[in-house]
Order: sequence, then C-alpha cells, then structure tokens
Amino acid sequence: MSAAGGGRGCGSPVPQRAPWSLVAATAAFCLVSATSVWTAGAAPMSREEKQKLGNQVLEMFDHAYGNYMEHAYPADELMPLTCRGRVRGQEPSRGDVDDALGKFSLTLIDSLDTLVVLNKTKEFEEAVRKVLRDVNLDNDVVVSVFETNIRVLGGLLGGHSLAIMLKEKGEYMQWYNDELLQMAKQLGYKLLPAFNTTSGLPYPRINLKFGIRKPEARTGTETDTCTACAGTLILEFAALSRFTGATIFEEYARKALDFLWEKRQRSSNLVGVTINIHTGDWVRKDSGVGAGIDSYYEYLLKAYVLLGDDSFLERFNTHYDAIMRYISQPPLLLDVHIHKPMLNARTWMDALLAFFPGLQVLKGDIRPAIETHEMLYQVIKKHNFLPEAFTTDFRVHWAQHPLRPEFAESTYFLYKATGDPYYLEVGKTLIENLNKYARVPCGFAAMKDVRTGSHEDRMDSFFLAEMFKYLYLLFADKEDIIFDIEDYIFTTEAHLLPLWLSTTNQNISKKNTTSEYTELDDSNFDWTCPNTQILFPNDPLYAQSIREPLKNVVDKSCPRGIIRVEESFRSGAKPPLRARDFMATNPEHLEILKKMGAASSIDAEDGLRFMQEMIELSSQQQKEQQLPPRAVQIVSHPFFGRVVLTAGPAQFGLDLSKHKETRGFVASSKPYNGCSELTNPEAVMGKIALIQRGQCMFAEKARNIQNAGAIGGIVIDDNEGSSSDTAPLFQMAGDGKDTDDIQIPMLFLFSKEGSIILDAIREYEEVEVLLSDKAKDRDPDLETEELPSSENDSQNQSAEQIVSSSQEVGLVDQESPEESSPNSHPESSSPADTDIAAGVSPSEQNSNPTENHETTSLDGECTDLDNQLQEQSETEEDSNPNVSWGKKGQPIDAILADWNEDIEAFEMMEKDEL
Repeated sequence: MSAAGGGRGCGSPVPQRAPWSLVAATAAFCLVSATSVWTAGAAPMSREEKQKLGNQVLEMFDHAYGNYMEHAYPADELMPLTCRGRVRGQEPSRGDVDDALGKFSLTLIDSLDTLVVLNKTKEFEEAVRKVLRDVNLDNDVVVSVFETNIRVLGGLLGGHSLAIMLKEKGEYMQWYNDELLQMAKQLGYKLLPAFNTTSGLPYPRINLKFGIRKPEARTGTETDTCTACAGTLILEFAALSRFTGATIFEEYARKALDFLWEKRQRSSNLVGVTINIHTGDWVRKDSGVGAGIDSYYEYLLKAYVLLGDDSFLERFNTHYDAIMRYISQPPLLLDVHIHKPMLNARTWMDALLAFFPGLQVLKGDIRPAIETHEMLYQVIKKHNFLPEAFTTDFRVHWAQHPLRPEFAESTYFLYKATGDPYYLEVGKTLIENLNKYARVPCGFAAMKDVRTGSHEDRMDSFFLAEMFKYLYLLFADKEDIIFDIEDYIFTTEAHLLPLWLSTTNQNISKKNTTSEYTELDDSNFDWTCPNTQILFPNDPLYAQSIREPLKNVVDKSCPRGIIRVEESFRSGAKPPLRARDFMATNPEHLEILKKMGAASSIDAEDGLRFMQEMIELSSQQQKEQQLPPRAVQIVSHPFFGRVVLTAGPAQFGLDLSKHKETRGFVASSKPYNGCSELTNPEAVMGKIALIQRGQCMFAEKARNIQNAGAIGGIVIDDNEGSSSDTAPLFQMAGDGKDTDDIQIPMLFLFSKEGSIILDAIREYEEVEVLLSDKAKDRDPDLETEELPSSENDSQNQSAEQIVSSSQEVGLVDQESPEESSPNSHPESSSPADTDIAAGVSPSEQNSNPTENHETTSLDGECTDLDNQLQEQSETEEDSNPNVSWGKKGQPIDAILADWNEDIEAFEMMEKDEL
C-alpha cells in the first residue's frame, strides 16, 4: 500500500551494510538533487495555494475522523451513509473484507500516527489514552493475520514511535511509558501461533482469543495464503523485535520470506499469487505487481532500507529485473504466467498496482514510474476515481472504489523525487474529487460504482491511515511538520518506523538463502544514489516529455495489440486472429487454431490470448441483455447531491442511459404497493412516486403511477434489511406483455437505501431526487449555502440523524428456503411476491472487460486501425509466397480439447476477487 517515506530508497545496492544515518542522509541527498533539476520545468505552485490545499486536507481529515469518533467509536469502522459503527457480527457478512475487523477500534489505532503527521498532537495524546483504556486484544473473533499485522500491529508501533519522539521533545506525552509497545508485544504473541506450519508460512487467519486449530478457534483448516499475506510481515515483526529485544518475531518473519524466495520460479524469478502453506506448491501461478503480491516486493526493498541486510536488496533486484522484463509493458503492468512469462495471464489490471510507481521511486527507476502513474491518472480523469480493476483498453472491469490511497502515495513520492509541480496539480484533483463525489454528511463513502457515482456504506480504516497522510505531506513544507519525516520509513499501511532500528538489538540469526542469482543486465544496480545527470537529463521538460505521449492514451488510443500487430507485419505474418472475428465455418480460421501453440512462442501467445478472449466474449454474450446499475441522487437541501444510492434498472420504461435524467420531488403512492388505481393522484402528479415491492407485477405498478401523472417511479423492496451492499442487484422485468406504453423511468431500491429517502421525507417533507444513469455534479450555487455556519451545522446534523435513524433494521436471512428473498434468489419469486426479477449481479457486470455500458467504447477507432492493417496484411500475403498457414489436420474439437487445462486456469483467474 505504500512506498518508503525516507531512507535510501532512491538508489540501489551498496557492497556493505549501510547504517541508518547514511541511509537517511542518502535519501535526502537523492531527493534534493532530483528536485533541483526538475523545478525549472513548470511554474511552481505558490506557497499560499499549497497552504490552502494543506488546510483543506486537514478539514477533510477532521470531517472523517470526527464523524468516526462521534458516530462509530469504539466500533472498528464508520458506516458513513448510516452514521453508525460497523461491528463484526452485527452487520451482514461481507466475506473476507470483514476479516480486518477484530473489535479492537481499528480506525482509531490505524489513525494514531496520522494525527501526529497532521500536527494534531493534542488529539493524538487523547487517542492514545482511549486506546489504552478501551481496546481489548483478547476477543473471540477470527481475523486476518495480514490485515491485523499491517493495520493494528503497525498502528500500535507507529503510535509508539511518535509517542517517544514527542516525549523526547518535552511538551506532550510526558506520562507515556511504552504502553502502546506493550500492547503491540501482546498482539505479536497472539499472532505467532499462525506460523505453526512446516513451511514457516503463516495461516491466513487466527482467532485472537483461541489461536489456531482448537475447536473454539473456528480456523486453522486453511491450506492456501497469498504471497503478500505471508511476505508482508518483516517490517512490523522486525521493528517489534528491535523495540523489545524479543528476537522471535523477526525470526518468524524472516523464515516466511526465506521460504517464499526459495519457492520462486527459478527460470523467470517470479512468484505466484497464492501458495500452499504446507507444501509450498503454487496454487495460482499468475504473477503481477497488484493484488496478492504487491507488498511482498515492497517489503523486500524496505526491509533492506530499515534493517540494512543486503540479502533483501539482492532478492528485490532479482525480482525487479523479472518484473521489468516480463510484467512491465509501458505504461501497463500486466500479469503473466510464472512458467510462461511471455504470455499475459489477464487483459485487465487491478487498482492496487497503483503503489508501484512509488516503489519505483524508492528504487530509483523514475521513467517507468512516470509512465505508469500518468496512465493511471488518465483513467482517474475519465472515471473520477480508479476502478478496482480496468481493462487494457481502459474500460471498467470492477467498478468499485473503496477510497484506496495507493495512487495518492505514488503521487507524493514522484513529487518528492522530481519536485515537478504537475504532481501538486494531480493531488489537487484528488482532493476535489473526494469532496465532490465521496463526501457525505457523515464522512466519506466508498464508491460502489464509479460509472454511476453511487456510494457504498463503508469508510475503511486505511483511508484515514494513508490517504490524508500522503495528501498532507504532498503540500506540506518541511517546517509544516513537527518532526523530520526523513528519519522514518513508511510501512505498507503508511505507519512510521524509525530508521535507527537498523542498529538496535541486532541479535537475529540470519540465514542467507540468497545464493543463486541471475546475471542482471541493469546498469541501475551499479548506483548507490542515482546520478541525476543520467536519470534526469538537463532538459527541464524531461518529465513532461515522458507524460505527453500518454495524455490521450485512455480516450484516443488502442494500446493492446497495436505494437504486436506492427511486429507481425514486419515479419511478414498476418495479424493474430481475434475471438470476435472467429467463424467456425471458416476453414482458414480452423487452420489458424490448429497452428496456435504448435509453431512458435508467438503462435502460443496468440493462442492463449485467443482463448482468453473467447472466455470473455462468452461471458459478455451471456450478460448482454443485462443493464448496469443506475443512481438515485438526493439533490434537495441539505443533501445537495452528496448522497447517491445504487438502484436497479428496469427492462421497460424510459432508458436513462439514452435520455436526460429525471428530476423531481418524491411522494408516496396510495395504496403504497401501487397495485391498483391510485387514490392520491394529486399527491404524485408531476412527482416521482414511491411504491413498495410486492403483490403485483412491476409493470402494473408503473402503469398505475403513470396514469396518476407521476414522472417516474422508485420501487422499494419490502424485505426489511435488504441492501445493495450484501445482495446482488437485479433489473425489474416486464409482465410478459408489450410494455411500450410505459414511458416513465422506473428504478428499484433495496430496503436499506429506500429507507434513507423515506426518513428524509419524514424529516424535511420536500425531498427532491435525481434519477440517472450516473450521479451528476453538485450545483455550485447550492454548494455555497454549505459554508460553515451554526445554521448549517444544525442542518447537517439533522441530515446525519436521518440516515442514522433510518437503518435500525434486522439482518436478512438469505439461507432459509422457506423465505426465499430477492437477495438470495433474484431470478425467482416467492408465492407472496409475484414480481419478475431478472438477475443482474454487479460483480458479473464489473467483471466484463468488454462491456460497453457507461463507458466510451474504443472499438470504432480500433476497428478502423484493424481494417487498415487487415488490408495491408492481405496485400503483403498476396506478394509473399512464403506465407503459410499450415495444413489441414486435427478437427476443431480435438484442438479445443488440448486447451482444457489452460481454459480452466483462465476461468479460475476470472473468478478471483481482489
């Protein structure tokens, strides 16, 4: 999740171990040298504007942290749409995401060192007292070892690091006596049983109270873990050992790293995503720099910076060479197979790889960092946020955005390394987007769908731990921070560990398993600190020259396949067969299929890509009748568009993706189910009618409210407690008859989202909403009314109370066959509910990389290029008698049968979640 904040990270190996003072001094020299070269490239941002933006970050943090403390503490996290705390077991399960929650006030612990970085020392002292007084680490709850390590153990150690710093300064924390460190040590011992495996790799989960494999523990049967989960422990565990003198923690973390290094694929020097913790066999053999592997690479380099052990640097350099050789396809970073690294394993990238440019800055490889960062920024400018995953032609693959900080992190480190004011403007854009699209009355809400602007009722702890820290540091001058940030290194959760730990309690026995290395053709490895004359040419516009070709990469180019096709022309071959062009009745296509994988590595690459495209095309065809989610946005006072609810579409009525949005005040229909002629037509005339689900068809409800003069309709689920957060969204189907007579837009809200509107009506009576395919920008005129005042404070408080009071609902039983609900069976209907619901899973929609809903299709421009290349290919084929497409042989069934194993591997990857 983050690169280093200080340390020698801008350079590469040195022959001897460097003491921490040299490490810090080298880092400072590197960054200052780089800045002196780059600042001439663009007009610098004035100090006044930087201070204004820094103060804006402080206000945003206060809004998030203050609402957590007021509405959620001591719960682990804030639910910003409903203004309450998320407590494990009291909310519908979100699966693995909930493994970060351990009933230990997660957000408070994760925010401790952020308070100090933001100069909130008084609040830090109060927060530490609350942690010591209220937090219990002995709860009967199963948690993720990885998340608990980076968030809780890292948070306690970061808090301790800055507590002793403040105590030494003499003004704050004079009462502090290592209490946070003692809590960290207690937690460390609770995590140690997870390492009780023959390999030394930890179990992925552990029970805080009962440990592993006891009947009461309810865990310990897992066999697999992700590489990052096992390889992101060394910083926190080593720091705990160095702080306390208890060497066991660092020893266990080193053993896990040693085992992962030994299990790397020796020919490619890559590691897979998932490994068996008992046998060491790779379960998932795709490799990248994103989810599942990311922080493993990060911690190898940072372990060298913090601990001064050369073996960690040598391992990182070996992996980095493989990454740049196989995975890096500038500006893209694409997963490959560890055994066949020339073959891409995916046609999409996940958002977690946004940390990698920051790590490249630490490494000293600036050019590819600039390229990848610029590509990501262009994606953000298209969608306002970075989708959880996006395809190589920059369409949304997974539409969620849980307010991840990795891009802000890389922006900060690129600015530190270059001094280029461009990155200050990037940071300004991030601030504006957060306030414009994610800010709600009770905090900041994650984006459920970046295409529609709809929200999810979550604000993860890492948002406070990392996002505000990096944004504040981006705009802060050295004198704005009360301590020297260069004396610390950031963990993956942006917690601060002091570099002086490298010379403290060095009694760890080290087994150097770094014995076999590939000869690396990388001149960067000769540098202790980058030579700015080489890394940064004297051209002050060097950074701009790297970014410029990527300015329109998202909207106007077709990055995938163009270079590949051009190379095929130079070799005299035809362009590769695409799945969308394949015809089973075309003999030439069958011959091409037979040739794939048999003649050369290029043919094998074409074959694997063709199979992947066929899988994706098949998935697309299965979903082509499904519609993407829509948005219901509350635009009236005091919400002003800040609350966006995820809504299901209808297969009938006005299509909001093709027509202008519908805006109007809402009114409840009578009867509320809308299954007969309305008795209050004057109340819904010219308004958007609210109707309850059940007792008749959706289309019948639509006709009844339309006849009463309504301009739109919102159907609210009658299953109390249902929510789009936990149930698959679906579209409302017609009644099997001609529905062309329905001309108004119809949207569906689950009970949780619908109750927010109903509670707003009870509080304010007049509530105006916007029905659209995507949330719209807020009205600037209305925004001015939100300037701080006692009146607006009370109004915002009322708005917070609305969404808070609207959610006192029970849990949804999705398992009971007797009470079939739309949450568990969206395609069926119970006897008591005859609505027809066509299943539309958001995860299915978001996993379709070729989907063209809500995104700008690039097919037109790419097709033009393809046609031109095809014509050129045919001309060259006619003039080249040596071009051969093989001879007739195996039938198509036999060819496809040979691919079964690879197809299954692809399908497994497609089903994988971040």
